[in-house]
Amino acid sequence: MSFLKRSSLTLLATLWATLGTAQEPLSAIDWLNDAETVALGRPYATPDEPPAADRVVVPGVTVTALDAPRADTVGLLPGSTTGLPSTLWQDSATDAILERIRDLPDVPLPAVQALYYTLLLAEAHAPADAGNSARFLSARLAALRRFGAVEPALALVERAGGATPALFDQWLDLALLDGSEDQACAALSAAPHLSKQLATRIYCTARTGDWDTAALTYHGATAMDGLNDTNATLLALFLDPGMIEDIAPPEPPAQITPLQFRLFEAIGAPLPTRNLPRAFAMADLRGTAGWKAELEAAERLARTGALPGAQLLGLYTARKPAASGGVWDRVLAVQRLDRALSDGDSAAVARAIPAAWQAARAVRLETIFAELFTERLLKIDLPTEAEAQAFDIALLSSVYESAAQTLTPTNARQRFAAGLARGLPSEAEATSPVAQAIARGFTHVAAAPAHQALIDEGRLGEAILLAARELDSTASSGRETLSAALGTLRAVGLEDTARRAALQMLLLERAS
Repeated sequence: MSFLKRSSLTLLATLWATLGTAQEPLSAIDWLNDAETVALGRPYATPDEPPAADRVVVPGVTVTALDAPRADTVGLLPGSTTGLPSTLWQDSATDAILERIRDLPDVPLPAVQALYYTLLLAEAHAPADAGNSARFLSARLAALRRFGAVEPALALVERAGGATPALFDQWLDLALLDGSEDQACAALSAAPHLSKQLATRIYCTARTGDWDTAALTYHGATAMDGLNDTNATLLALFLDPGMIEDIAPPEPPAQITPLQFRLFEAIGAPLPTRNLPRAFAMADLRGTAGWKAELEAAERLARTGALPGAQLLGLYTARKPAASGGVWDRVLAVQRLDRALSDGDSAAVARAIPAAWQAARAVRLETIFAELFTERLLKIDLPTEAEAQAFDIALLSSVYESAAQTLTPTNARQRFAAGLARGLPSEAEATSPVAQAIARGFTHVAAAPAHQALIDEGRLGEAILLAARELDSTASSGRETLSAALGTLRAVGLEDTARRAALQMLLLERAS
């Protein structure tokens, strides 16, 4: 192992200079400004019935004196923004909440995804039995990471104070995915007890410039069999780049860690992210990958709301397609529609809409597409053949209610959707089982009995999570709970979420 005893500072300095050119990531504040979240409003009542607010009691805000704020209470969205009380989780059992958070689907309905982000990022007291181990915050961080929302998760752990043994490993993982690990590594170098992972200590020691100590720590770790084979080889090549020509990189493990991913990148053997968990796609947006990889990563992240639609559109329109098929066909279709809308050419818009809409549907980006183009579509006098498609697109956007009043429905399904956009779907126009279930959910405002019991016990957050999960699961497992879930969301003031989720299920046909 003499290669570790000789000085490699010159080569290593060159390596880090190369790594230091990564593109500055989008800040968490920018993410929050552009991401879709929701806000609690007043419980909704139809014009023909008295308000039903007395059926659902939103717990009042209580103030508990604490010697110091616990990490579990940290959030990025204050109650003044979300409308949620600080007691959102307080009366729930930690284990019950953690189980519900772990059960969140990987790709929810977009309206439900926005609600999940709100709940995961809300400032609120932790469950009373949470203790001081930051389990509640850790679960929220893990859920955000699974959605690919690395930037807000990183901001959340940094606000909580990631330099604790309970949170450090998650802090560093998120920072590695984001390409901004300097602060975390500096904290570990100052306080090595923050992590028990020897590979992490070696990497961060080198990252802060102390290569000799990193090499000594590596020697000790290998002598004690403290590193698995993959980490041992990666770190050896990382610490001495001169070995790269003689020793092949190891095979990537089935479950790769963010540190291993960055080490493969550092030794000149970067891994494609397509088959890795969604959060790894962030690496392709740091300016180090080709345009195709950037596009595919952006689509993956936009699908769960982890990347703003405007950023995706910027990538779609950055340059001319390099080839045809797959993502290149989507780029071309979006560019043609974008150009036609910019030119105000209604005939060209009508010709471009079908291919662009099909491109969005192929990668389940319909609501992103709708948000990007609806405002301009509504300003174009479209020919009759394009109006029906434009109607569906517009009702999937955030201006669905005004669009329903501006555009003319062309069939019974669209007439039902127009009523739904106003919160008054007609059962007479409900021509499918999904529409019928939706109509029942809007006939009156009341929480489902199981949800109401949770709310009465002060477990509002748990009730919302349960209703949202049931609403989202109806897209694949049936409609038994659809009406009840919609009723609960409306009863607690999530009218917009209920309408948008119902419109998405109806127009995207994911509950059929």
